[in-house]
Amino acid sequence: MLGINGITVRLGGRTILDRATAAIPPGGRIGLIGRNGAGKSTLMKVMIGLLDPDEGSIEMPRRTRLGYIAQDAPTGTATPAETVLAADVERAELLEESETCTDPDRLGDIHERLLAIDAYSAPSRAARILTGLGFDEDMQNQPLDSFSGGWKMRVALAALLYSAPDVLMLDEPSNHLDLEATLWLENFLKSYPATVVVISHERDLLNNVVDNILHLQGGKLTLYPGGYDSFERQRAERAAQLASAKASQDAQRARLQDYVSRNSARASTAKQAQSRAKMLAKMQPIAALMEDPSLSFDFPSPAELKPPLITLDLAAVGYAEDTPILKRLNLRIDPDDRIALLGRNGNGKTTLARLLAAQLVPMEGEMNASGKMQVGYFTQYQVEELAGDATPLEHMSRVMEGKPQGAIRAQLGRFGFSGARATQQVTKLSGGERARLALALITRDAPHLLILDEPTNHLDVDAREALVQALNSYEGAVILISHDRHMVELTADRLVLVDSGTATEYSGSMEDYIDFVLGRNQPKADGAAKPVKKDRKAAAKAREEARAHKARISAVEKDMAKLEVQCSALDRAMFEPSSAAPEFARMSMGELSRQRGLLAAEMEKLEAEWLQLSENIGTDG
Repeated sequence: MLGINGITVRLGGRTILDRATAAIPPGGRIGLIGRNGAGKSTLMKVMIGLLDPDEGSIEMPRRTRLGYIAQDAPTGTATPAETVLAADVERAELLEESETCTDPDRLGDIHERLLAIDAYSAPSRAARILTGLGFDEDMQNQPLDSFSGGWKMRVALAALLYSAPDVLMLDEPSNHLDLEATLWLENFLKSYPATVVVISHERDLLNNVVDNILHLQGGKLTLYPGGYDSFERQRAERAAQLASAKASQDAQRARLQDYVSRNSARASTAKQAQSRAKMLAKMQPIAALMEDPSLSFDFPSPAELKPPLITLDLAAVGYAEDTPILKRLNLRIDPDDRIALLGRNGNGKTTLARLLAAQLVPMEGEMNASGKMQVGYFTQYQVEELAGDATPLEHMSRVMEGKPQGAIRAQLGRFGFSGARATQQVTKLSGGERARLALALITRDAPHLLILDEPTNHLDVDAREALVQALNSYEGAVILISHDRHMVELTADRLVLVDSGTATEYSGSMEDYIDFVLGRNQPKADGAAKPVKKDRKAAAKAREEARAHKARISAVEKDMAKLEVQCSALDRAMFEPSSAAPEFARMSMGELSRQRGLLAAEMEKLEAEWLQLSENIGTDG
């Protein structure tokens, strides 16, 4: 049991957590949620020991290993594979000690512990996690400093998952992931054998992974059983009960106040009035559930344009001359289209978005766009580049120079920045508020086409719902890049898969695509290659290749069986010397250890080859 006992935290003169209390069951999967700025990350830092509370304590069993990602991404010349393996400190220390240890007893203990923690299969486990998070074999062996900040944070996440702590704490882990990696993470967390506490605004992850929702509001914690949809139902019921109780109390308060007002001056009723006044003073007000009136997205309606807005005809686009990222692009966008771009990060989704936003020009082919079309293009860079010392009003006044103050204020008001909120410095805004401001800025000219590249990274669940509703009410076209499945499913009516150097219509549903990513289905892209009729010579060659393929699988399996026998013999020699085979009986413990390590490495290579061959025979056959 992990206990949160009366935690109070005050920062900058403001109470963030106010005697917050909850009990997290062992092995529980907890979704920690709350509005932006509610204090979720602060609470997690208290739980991990990075921040001391002003009051209260965290209780957990002794020797509990906690896992948490630091805000600073890993850097240096180490590779992702090396960084992930280094996260298992015990393994690294034992392997290092085994190289210099001369005490046979101690060396035996070391190798017994290495076997117990499955140390020899560690590289393959690390590789599987990195692969799931989007690192191919080549990327796993490149230096960290060759990656962007987002990819470095993926390495940090991989190292944390690999270290397998008793309590795994994740603060918005999908912010740096694409949809494919998010799906892999979700499956990983489903089978994680220990306690998980995750801060997330991903409705699907919260529904599919967690078994309890820990809701932080007004500095207090409330634990709800079930996933996010169950939490919303329970919260709605609680809100209705509170509203009913508050209405009843307000009516009682009004009656008491009326009695006191009418009878205080009369000698005959003064005592009764005084008694009711004391009752009124002691009555604790029932607070309604807080709703943020500034939670607002309202996209201005564009002027009408005839279709199409954009057509691409065998277009190619990229950044370096004669080196296109995407080729053979054929796409038509009409004024009422809602298109989601699918595909792993690095496949070219953002490159296609920049082409459609006219930030890049075609290297080949043609792109035709309506001359009167206005485009609003949102990226995370716009959120990060907002001037911190300026206010929303100052930002909007710069981009709407010459427009009347009423029009400027009206555009800000569409996104919740009315009154004093419009004159608050950006540095004091939450991440979600900054995202709203960036959306307000790019839609000031009522664009006909909205291109949104990961618009939800800084938005909480309620804000995401508000954005979905606003997009569905918007009268222009939308191009959406998002790892939030809920948003894609509720917003997009066309799916375009960006993969293999081009972009093609995906004819399946979002559910079909998820099945495909998880290996449960095949892609349904219109542009997918069709089976071709093979001639006899090609068929004969294919049969011969299949026979050779199966023969290699058989040979690998025999080699693996031989290695398993040798490994067993070495293990007996190391831990039961009296039963050691003659060829191992004369070896020192150090020699046996080195030989065991070589065999384990060879076994790992054969297992990898066998897996690859098995996959190929499935795809080839």
